[in-house]
Amino acid sequence: MTMMTPPPLEQEDDEMLVPHPESTEGPHPMEVANVEASATGENQPVEDPSSSRFTWTIESFSRLNTKKLYSDIFIVGGYKWRILIFPKGNNVDHLSMYLDVADSSTLPYGWSRYAQFSLAVVNQIHSKYTIRKDTQHQFNARESDWGFTSFMPLSELYDPSRGYLVNDTCVVEAEVAVRKVVDYWNYDSKKETGHVGLKNQGATCYMNSLLQTLYHIPYFRKVVYHMPTTENDIPSASIPLALQSLFYKLQYSDCSVATKELTKSFGWDMYDSFMQHDVQELNRVLCEKLEDKMKGTVVEGAIQQLFEGHHMNYIECINVDYKSNRKESFYDLQLDVKGCKDVYASFDKYVEVERLEGDNKYHAEQYGLQDAKKGVLFIDFPPVLQLHLKRFEYDFMRDTMVKINDRYEFPLQLNLDRDDGKYLSPDANRSIRNLYTLHGVLVHSGGVHGGHYYAFIRPTLSDQWYKFDDERVTKEDVKRALEEQYGGEEELPQTNPGFNNTPFKLTKYSNAYMLVYIRESDKDKIICTVDEKDIAEHLRIRLKKEQEEKEHKKKEKAEAHLYTIIKVARDADLRQQIGKDIYFDLVDHDKVRCFRVQKQIPFNLFKEEVAKEFGIPVQYQRFWLWAKRQNHTYRPNRPLHPQEEAQSVGQLREVSNKAHNAELKLLLEVELGPDLRALPPPEKTKEDILLFFKFYDPEKEEIRYVGRLFVKALGKPLEILSKLNQIAGFPLNEEIELYEEIKFEPSVMCEHIDKKLSFRSSQLEDGDIICYQKAPTPNIEERCRYPDVPTFLEYVHNRQVVHFRAFERPKDDDFCLELSKLFTYDDVVERVAQHIGLDDPSKIRLTSHNCYSQQPKPQPVKYRGVEHLSDMLVHYNQTSDILYYEVLDIPLPELQGLKTLKVAFHHATKDEIAVHNIRLPKNSTVADVINDLKTKVELSQPNAELRLVEVFYHKIYKIFPPMEKIENINDQYWTLRAEEIPEEEKTLGPHDRLIHVYHFMKDPSQNQSQIQNFGEPFFLVIHEGETLAEVKERIQKKLQIPDDEFSKWKFAFLSLGRPEYLQDSDNVASRFQRRDVYGAWEQYLGLEHSDTAPKRAYTANQNRHTYEKPVKIYN
Repeated sequence: MTMMTPPPLEQEDDEMLVPHPESTEGPHPMEVANVEASATGENQPVEDPSSSRFTWTIESFSRLNTKKLYSDIFIVGGYKWRILIFPKGNNVDHLSMYLDVADSSTLPYGWSRYAQFSLAVVNQIHSKYTIRKDTQHQFNARESDWGFTSFMPLSELYDPSRGYLVNDTCVVEAEVAVRKVVDYWNYDSKKETGHVGLKNQGATCYMNSLLQTLYHIPYFRKVVYHMPTTENDIPSASIPLALQSLFYKLQYSDCSVATKELTKSFGWDMYDSFMQHDVQELNRVLCEKLEDKMKGTVVEGAIQQLFEGHHMNYIECINVDYKSNRKESFYDLQLDVKGCKDVYASFDKYVEVERLEGDNKYHAEQYGLQDAKKGVLFIDFPPVLQLHLKRFEYDFMRDTMVKINDRYEFPLQLNLDRDDGKYLSPDANRSIRNLYTLHGVLVHSGGVHGGHYYAFIRPTLSDQWYKFDDERVTKEDVKRALEEQYGGEEELPQTNPGFNNTPFKLTKYSNAYMLVYIRESDKDKIICTVDEKDIAEHLRIRLKKEQEEKEHKKKEKAEAHLYTIIKVARDADLRQQIGKDIYFDLVDHDKVRCFRVQKQIPFNLFKEEVAKEFGIPVQYQRFWLWAKRQNHTYRPNRPLHPQEEAQSVGQLREVSNKAHNAELKLLLEVELGPDLRALPPPEKTKEDILLFFKFYDPEKEEIRYVGRLFVKALGKPLEILSKLNQIAGFPLNEEIELYEEIKFEPSVMCEHIDKKLSFRSSQLEDGDIICYQKAPTPNIEERCRYPDVPTFLEYVHNRQVVHFRAFERPKDDDFCLELSKLFTYDDVVERVAQHIGLDDPSKIRLTSHNCYSQQPKPQPVKYRGVEHLSDMLVHYNQTSDILYYEVLDIPLPELQGLKTLKVAFHHATKDEIAVHNIRLPKNSTVADVINDLKTKVELSQPNAELRLVEVFYHKIYKIFPPMEKIENINDQYWTLRAEEIPEEEKTLGPHDRLIHVYHFMKDPSQNQSQIQNFGEPFFLVIHEGETLAEVKERIQKKLQIPDDEFSKWKFAFLSLGRPEYLQDSDNVASRFQRRDVYGAWEQYLGLEHSDTAPKRAYTANQNRHTYEKPVKIYN
């Protein structure tokens, strides 16, 4: 149905605008590339969508004077929607357009709805130029609109010749498909399906789907169970035990299982768990690790027996009797999706015969260059066939990775003996029937930069499929597991009357990524019974004990509302903890005796339990309540009254605990006589104050708890000095100084006490702490670092043990130093230099720790760039205790004024590459670098001229001008190469060309469809009319390649990555017509041959800057 535009709306407040318009690309407010959320949790689609198309015709478009405009409301899936546009852009020079929930302000709290939709501006002259963008979103109260801030440039929209604005009328379309969602809050996977899921650690859905797939191959599970482990092994340090533990829990647990033990056994940290990787890569690495761990055990070779197949690469000459075969093994097969309609088409492409003829002839040893056929045939397939579908590939036109969402079908039954065994080599055993049944489908939902993985598996090969989506397992039908994972486009028929009933299509971003097939003849062996007798006894005992502890905790948690936890601190706890575990306040309540008591039990009855536990008769017990003071200290506040002790434990907790948590914290006061026997507690009046005492020894730098005393409020400290001396073991007349410990957060407050004033005048009350020490002697500061209580407590509060690691070995601690958080930059480097025996601390360079990546931060700490040690240890809202250090050859202040470049010098006549570190002032130029380099290298002649070029992935990207400043040159990701300028380049004729020449080969993993550059790129002068034969002669001489090897090389003109092979008679210069083309990505002469050269160490950094960190299992 076509709706005419309503009258322009009045200007609305900015607060009503789309929430997050700052980014100008992709869907808004939140990037839709990460679609994990939309594929999990409450957003799980469980019904076919209701869908519709809405067309909005807006007249007098260019005369609209409103900032934003809403369409009429339309209904899809029972919900009200409308289109929101910003005709002049939402603070951008593009049309902004969104889909909006029309009645969001009146919907109940917690509402949400999920929709896939596309928005379009119709081209009214040529419909094929209609601009359409699609996305998906879970709408809610916070994000009630979603769409595109930069939908199309306003310059195109308002240009009448473009066809988007005809007769000042704009036509906008919305195609909306609503998916109903089900609340899974109370869903029980085990109860509903008999299976449990795996918890996601952050971005480990790819690992979870693979682990579920492997677990549900029973033979694989049995093999893992039979890997030798012992009761002394620790799961987090043993991959076999961690995997056994995980599989056992998947088999016998009632709830979802955590994978942290397994990832810890891989040697992964938090950063790895939040880094999404590729399923195929993890599968290969994990199987390689297990294969290695199985060597020399009863299960050696089991991985190969399950997954290993073999194929034969062959080259067969057509005109002579010569054939070359090479047998190779595989654990999985990569199948093309692009251009293939199904698995069979991919296998056809896999074994497709390539003709080697013309310029591409094969060099057949004694026969020379020959026409030949080249291909692959399979010798044998494995019992479990893993097929990885190449959904991701590199798009040369866009210079980026893209996901292939094309429709790609795969059968329930896969017959690889079809067409008289056309996939099989002559050596294949034809008696083995290669008929396979589909066991699992791993799905990737999302785009190239993010998404979500889950798996459809039928564990027993029955008709019942299950979807394993992290923690949730659901029953699914075969249509959901197969057809809906083919990919392609989904045609959504119209269902609402009155709307335009033309069906529309949406690209399906969820599609199969990996297929697992099991051979029919092996299924009884593979789908075998796995029970407790397959599991080592120590593992059963360990895991059953874990399960019992878990059940016990679960029961405790369920019954927690019936109980109160009473934590009882005693003098013995204070003596044990103060000066060792704690220094401030009196006790760590988490380390005292805990009692779990039913709430209805009278407190007096609880005292009997205390009497049994501590051997203190009830009549000698007095309990004090603790209180949190305004200065954040926690002190005993008052004793319990007899009437309070007559209450129930639950009532007492509620009265005493304003925070309403389940704990009651008490101090047990017991008075001891001279014979250390318990006595009845002394009567306490309002004039009695209970004080606690700590003694400090500056010589030993130790503080300890020495006891408590009741004092009279009007009494004076002078009256108890002899008692304090007696407690400390001093002569009764020893002169001592007293300090009150007042608080320690955020800073320490510890004040001297005047011994002549009364305790009340010094504002001392129940629970206060007095620290005392011998009166300092005149020379104590020379002998003691912390001569009095305040300086010692200040030190303790700010001390920090720092783990120092060598920058080049960032995983291992080198040494630890106890420092103060208040240390200055100079203090820290001086202590480091002193520890390692370095005379000049300014040669120490420090780098802070990244708490998320567990690596050094990219930029080091600048010389005196921070005030205190605490500033070096902070990373966002986290504090680390790790610093990295380097010892420089010159002082850091001097180095910071210099720029260091790593330059690889290529000798003109020798096959030598020498790497030099050039260090110059930052305002130096490239010419200065070259002049410095000339003093360090051997030149072919004294007057040789040098140039500096930038090389990246075996291509030359730039020749640096001599006067370019070096400050912004980056040698971290790019290689800087210096070389002599050949004489012929200095005297270029008017028709000569200077071209790029690169080595390349076709990527075997991409079925020869893509090329890979390798080796050292170089420049070459091409003269007018010069043929390829003449150019080849000069290249062979330049590179000094032997004739027999050089005869195998092929030469091609490459433009945008596509090779055009050249004949010897071709005029090379005619291909390079534009003199201004120096872009490595545009045109070059390619030398195609195999890469036989050893890899040079200095090129290693070329792989550092990749989009994805490779999967590594460290242990």
